[in-house]
Order: sequence, then C-alpha cells, then structure tokens
Amino acid sequence: MSDPMQQRPSGPADSLWLRKRKQLLRVKAALSDFTARSPARLALGAFLLVITLFTALLSAPFASASGEPTPLHDALFTAVSAVCVTGLTTVSTAVHWSFFGQLILLVAMFIGGLGILTIASLLSLAVSKRLGVRGKLVAQSSMNTAATSTLGEVGSLLRVVILTAITLQGLLSLLLIPRFYVLGEGPLSAIWHGVFYAVSAFNNVGFTPHSNGLVPYEMDLWILIPLMLGVFVGSLGFPVIMVLAAHRLNHRRWTLHAKLTLLTTTILLLSGTVLWLLFEWNNQRTIGGEDAGEKIVNALFASVMMRSGGMNLVEPSDMQPVTVLLTDALMFAGGGSASTAGGIKVTTIAVMFLAIFAEVRGDKEVRAFGRRLPESTMRVAISVVVLGATLVAVAVGALLVIDDTLSFQRALFESISAFGTVGLSMNVSAELPPEGKYVLSALMFAGRIGSITLASALTMRQRDTLYQFPEERPIIG
Repeated sequence: MSDPMQQRPSGPADSLWLRKRKQLLRVKAALSDFTARSPARLALGAFLLVITLFTALLSAPFASASGEPTPLHDALFTAVSAVCVTGLTTVSTAVHWSFFGQLILLVAMFIGGLGILTIASLLSLAVSKRLGVRGKLVAQSSMNTAATSTLGEVGSLLRVVILTAITLQGLLSLLLIPRFYVLGEGPLSAIWHGVFYAVSAFNNVGFTPHSNGLVPYEMDLWILIPLMLGVFVGSLGFPVIMVLAAHRLNHRRWTLHAKLTLLTTTILLLSGTVLWLLFEWNNQRTIGGEDAGEKIVNALFASVMMRSGGMNLVEPSDMQPVTVLLTDALMFAGGGSASTAGGIKVTTIAVMFLAIFAEVRGDKEVRAFGRRLPESTMRVAISVVVLGATLVAVAVGALLVIDDTLSFQRALFESISAFGTVGLSMNVSAELPPEGKYVLSALMFAGRIGSITLASALTMRQRDTLYQFPEERPIIG
C-alpha cells in the first residue's frame, strides 16, 4: 500500500502541493533545531503555553460552581499558582470551582510539579523525536544523579522521573483515602479528597478542596503525617529521591548534591521547628492555649510547610512579628533543586555558607564532603540569590504603589510566598485589585522558572577567552 503523503497530485495542483510540503518540512526543521539548541527558552515557552491553556480552561463557565465565566485576572492567577506549584488563591478552591474546575487544578498541579526542564525535554522529544546534546546537558544538570552518568540515559531517566512522581503520589493517596472514609465521607468523596491532597502535598502546592482547609484535621495525625511526608519528600527533589532509592542509607555513595540537600534541609527543618515553637509558645491567637504535644505538632507542621508546602493550621496574620520574619526567611530559602519546592534552593544556601566559612578560615578553595566546589558554582549561587532578592523587592514596591493601604509586612510576606511558590497568605492576594494580582502572577512565574533556568542558562553559556586582564582587587566591606 502506498503512502498517501508520497502520492503527488497531478495537474495544476502539483506545484502548490510541493510548496506546502516544503514549507511544512521547513517549519518542522526549524522547531527541531530550536528545541535542540535553546532548551532554556524552550522551557520558558513550554511553561507559558501550559499556563495559557489552563487559564483558558479555568475561564470557561463549566469550571466554576456558579456556571459563570471566571474573570481573567482570577483565572490567570489560579492557573499560574497551580502550574507554578504555589497555592496562593484569589477565590476559594472548594467554593468557587466546580468538580471540573478542581480536576483542571489537579492536572495543572501534577504537570507543574514535573518541572520546567522535564516538560521542555518531553516537548523536545515530541517535536524532534530526539534530545540534542545541549538539551541532554540541561536535563542532566537538572537531575544530577549517579544515574545520569551518560547522556544516552537521559531519555530513559525522564520516564523514571514521571513514573516516580506517579508512584509516590499514588502511595500518598492510599494513605489518605481510608482515613477520609473512616471520618464519614462517601467512597467517591474520600477517593477524590485523598487524591487531591496527595497531589497537592507532593507537588508542594497547598490547595485544599475543603472550604475550611485543614482546620477539621488540625490534630489528626493520620492526615497530617502523610501530608508532611508528601511535602518533605517532594521538596527534596528527584535527584535526591533517586539517589536514596539506589543507595538507601549508604551515604558514602551519595552524590555531593544529595548530601548538601539532606544536611541543609534537616538543619532548616529542626531549627524552624524549635524557633517557631519558642516564638509562638505563649501566643493565645495560635497555640498558646494548647497542650505541649499539640504545640509540638503545630510547630513541626509549620516548619515543614513554611519552606514550600503552603498548608497551614494557624493563620499567618495571627503569628508574632518575629515568627513572620522567620517564615519569610524559610519561604525564601525553599527546598531542593529540581524539586516541586520553590525558593532559592537549599543547595544555594549551602554553597553560600561554605564560601563564607572558607573565606573566614582563609582557605583558597571551597570544600564539602571531600570535594572541591568550582568557582562557577559559587557565581551561579550568588546570581540566584541576588536575582531572587531583586524580584521580591521590585514586587513589594509595585504592590505598595498599587495599594497604598497595604502594610510593608503583608506585602513582603505575600511577595516572598509568591516567589518561593509557597502559598502561605495573609489574605493579600484576594484583596488586591487586578493589577496587583498580575504582579504576583508574574512573580510566581519568575520564582518557579527563574533560579533553575538561570542556573541552566549560565551553565550552557560558559566560554573560553584568549586573553586575561590584569588583576586588581577592589575594597570590599
């Protein structure tokens, strides 16, 4: 049987058919070349395309419980929040959205949790049927594990990442569904809420399908522990998860990235728990009236969620000012690289502190766990920190200009939460005019793609020079 594409029409249409076929081949070749040579720009384009698609879906009448179209600024904000795995909302997830609207959010959270470079790599495979060398290098750098020792294994690794995400979220669902059923929900409702919470927790989003959030389960460890586990594991990142799956507790075979991520995450988790507990111990608006056990559970839950999870048992606006400052710091820090968490990432913090310690000791090299860190890594870390702080500062200024009744503390908290893709809120997002919602939407997008894409772009833009300028040291400090 002959191929219809190869059957050339006869007569005057012959030349027209050939021209269209050549144009189609040129477009396909251009797309293939772009995906192979510009993975960072492809990542940006892929995320923008996904956000546009979900904005359109959420704007449709069937997505809202009332059957009315959702305003563009609210639909866009929610789509960005879901795809960028943030969790900030301008409308109630449980009340405003219909079942189809919540299903759209569920899909958006899962896709966003895979990460922009994973999506870009998959799109590259779909368009060009291959990953170029640059695309493989970017994908390999974003999933830096022992399993990616060769570029030829990157394609299969992408499948492993997706299967791992599905498996872990499935296991969380199996832990949550029976509990919701025991608490009196019907079978379908228990399944839906279990799956929704599992996807929301693992992807560090923070959306809750109940109108009163987690308040009914504030001391239910059968609900809180799986949620904390989901957020914690999701915030480690796929590189660390795969190293642990391959080598378990044999820390000698862990990668440097895994060691730095686990050590820094543990330090932030424990210090956050202790400090939050001390600051809020006597605060009657939060945990001051509870017993010691309930206070510890609240503090641990808050410490896990502050760095990216976004779920809360107490209102952030009821916390002490010093606790709000602690939350700001942990939200800015975020989770692990190539994870569902946001922020500047814990490895960035680790590299910065290692560089400071090396400078204090007078060491010429920055070392960690028997390895020397290259200078390029420290330059990227500095760039990520400065970029993040600049974006937050610009967003805070914009919000204060847009709403002159907004306090600096609330504007800073909401901006850091948006940049860190955390989702904790002082109810600023819902109260802002459309212009303010657009500002936070842009900040959520920048926070999700900024540090990863910047690091990848800088990695791919290294170049050699044929000459060196004379060295001269400026005065620092």
